[in-house]
Amino acid sequence: MSTPTTDARSIPIRPPTKHQLALMIWLAVFPTLTALNLLLATVFDGVPIALRTFILVTTAVPIAIYGIMPHLHRARGPSSRAGSAD
Repeated sequence: MSTPTTDARSIPIRPPTKHQLALMIWLAVFPTLTALNLLLATVFDGVPIALRTFILVTTAVPIAIYGIMPHLHRARGPSSRAGSAD
């Protein structure tokens, strides 16, 4: 008789702590905003700061949340599995 195996994907993933989440958000947002500022510097020449900030944030948030954060969540690796030692 075979013994049941536990697939690592079937083990629930613990949510990040508030400190991990803060670091992950910073790692996603800061480089994204920096890159957008560098890429769009000439486009925003003369644009009021409030409008520039609104456009940058409106562009950066989806990039960070949908493009970068999933990779950061996966990078948390085995320590994010319930029951694993931190």
